[in-house]
Amino acid sequence: MSESGALHLSTGLHGKTIDKDQLDSTVEQYAKYHDLHGGDEEFRKSNYSDLVKKYYDLVTTFTEYHWGQSFHFAPRWHGETLRESIKRFEHFITLQLGLKKGMKVLDVGCGIGGPLREIARFSSTEITGLNNNANQISRGKELISLAGLSEQCNFIEGDFMNMPFPDNTFDAAYAIEATIHAPDVLGAYREIYRVLKPGQYFALDELCLTDKFDPNNTKHKNIKAEIELGCGLPDVRSTRECIQAMKDAGFEVIFAKDLAEDSDCPWYHEIDPGHFSLKSISTSRVGHLLTRAIVGTLEFLRIAPKGCNRLFSILQTASHGLLTGSREQIFTVTFFVLGRKPLKESEI
Repeated sequence: MSESGALHLSTGLHGKTIDKDQLDSTVEQYAKYHDLHGGDEEFRKSNYSDLVKKYYDLVTTFTEYHWGQSFHFAPRWHGETLRESIKRFEHFITLQLGLKKGMKVLDVGCGIGGPLREIARFSSTEITGLNNNANQISRGKELISLAGLSEQCNFIEGDFMNMPFPDNTFDAAYAIEATIHAPDVLGAYREIYRVLKPGQYFALDELCLTDKFDPNNTKHKNIKAEIELGCGLPDVRSTRECIQAMKDAGFEVIFAKDLAEDSDCPWYHEIDPGHFSLKSISTSRVGHLLTRAIVGTLEFLRIAPKGCNRLFSILQTASHGLLTGSREQIFTVTFFVLGRKPLKESEI
């Protein structure tokens, strides 16, 4: 991270979402949901809405600045930039769903609408983004207006556990690293199944534990806890659990694969402190140390609000957990499932 990036983190991280005087207390409240700070899974699940809202209020501005407007990972080819890999993955989802002009599509947990805008442009479809975070929706509306897509895209504030749509509304649906925040993934998939028209497809991209995860291994459990803290998750499910939940929700599973297995180069190069290039100096060990020093100094001088340094630590925890889990092959960021809602219940 450059010096200007660190300054942005310290002084503009909370953007329009959190009052400067409330940043430290919000970080404290968020951290207490997690195992590493005295919380537990049931506490997170019973308060999932507040957990996820606080997480995105804290990280949205910085994530957009540092990562881009599409808040997700993607398989990556050699010679391909991060942005190119993300765009290609969004086109992959478009093609898997068979999207075409005139279709009405649901983006479940749409963030600020990066994938929504790219997929709408690529497919000429009408896309509705569902999100429970009012601040992200406000930013998303600004961006679709700037992109000239206001007639094609819209946002609805709501909970994907209880969607504000009638049955059989949409011609297709996708969720990109969104239902990972669900307290009950089966309940989330059932809601998507309900609002999808019969015979139509749902594309799911999920962060998951692999079969190599050992729940009795202390190191594995600590990595899982880091990912939950750093990514705002009530829990991290396994690939098998996701597939079974899709089937239990009523979907016919057409295709399921960890796309990282076929990736030409590790998806995590962008956050790997050991992978050095001029483009990735901000994520190098030197970059991390420099950023922490700048953030700490700005907070000490009261140029940045109290809580920025602790929030930076949470973001570093996310990077460490994601990176270590992927290297240990106990975790993947690109588990893809394509499901179809049968034309008739008897097809299941």
